[in-house]
Amino acid sequence: MSRRMDYQVESFPIEGQFRISRGAKTQADVVTCRITDGIHSGQGECVPYARYGESMDSVADTLEKARAEIEKGIGRTELLEAMAPGAARNAVDCALWDLEAKMIGHRAHQKACHILPRPVVTAVTISLDEPGEMAAQARANALRPLLKVKVGSTNDVARIHAVASAAPNSRIILDANEGWTEDNIKENLLAAAQFHVALVEQPLPAGKDEILRHMPHPVPICADESVHTAERLDELNGLYDAVNIKLDKTGGLTAAIQLRQEARARGYGVMVGCMVGTSLAMAPAVLLAQDADYVDLDGPLLLARDRAPGLTYAGSLISPPEPALWG
Repeated sequence: MSRRMDYQVESFPIEGQFRISRGAKTQADVVTCRITDGIHSGQGECVPYARYGESMDSVADTLEKARAEIEKGIGRTELLEAMAPGAARNAVDCALWDLEAKMIGHRAHQKACHILPRPVVTAVTISLDEPGEMAAQARANALRPLLKVKVGSTNDVARIHAVASAAPNSRIILDANEGWTEDNIKENLLAAAQFHVALVEQPLPAGKDEILRHMPHPVPICADESVHTAERLDELNGLYDAVNIKLDKTGGLTAAIQLRQEARARGYGVMVGCMVGTSLAMAPAVLLAQDADYVDLDGPLLLARDRAPGLTYAGSLISPPEPALWG
């Protein structure tokens, strides 16, 4: 039976404003891909990211160029060669996972996971702002076990102090989004260690992080923008202690599983992260996160409106997806 692919752009308002070192946004713009065999239908969501040269138009163009192969019946393994890593391939790969699960009547976790999936604890994001405002955000979330704190501007020591003091019982991940410099990284890392920060994510711009090889890591340092796929892991040797795996970077769950396996084999810690998207984007990542040291899949919690049905969040716990959503 022949396949058919369609896709659409959707927008979901963000509750308030989401701010990082590169700017702020008030809505999540996503591309939803659906693949049907005439009886069953699978879906996947991606979030084009301008930092990686992506846009809604570029994702649509990539999907159109791949349409013939997709509708001809390409499999997930062949997809790794047919499409480049990135948001467009992520949407197709996750739609194929979903379609396959529905066609064979088995849950996606039976192939994606070594164990029966369970709820996992996600970080909750504290947006970049002035120290007092960030302290107020942290205080409102002080009962959550894990906070991801956006930094990457001037006076980050004050931000670290403010958040750590406002949420003393929460573990903290600092995410600089490439916003630190050679001039302030040592001071910021020492402040992170002083306040018992668990992890520092991508402190320096990708490609300008060589100095990490020659300085102490008083707090483990995690690569985000500096790593996309398993093929680039060797470039991280001596620079990073962990990797942040995002499906929109790897180009889907299939490649993300490969990256996780290779990262573990090399001794890296593993974080599973996300762009700001809906429960459909998080669903396959929850399966990937079953074997992660840190999980950051709070995208739907940042939205004023999620998909229905969506994932179940109970505080900071995310349950695995139900078939009505994905997989």
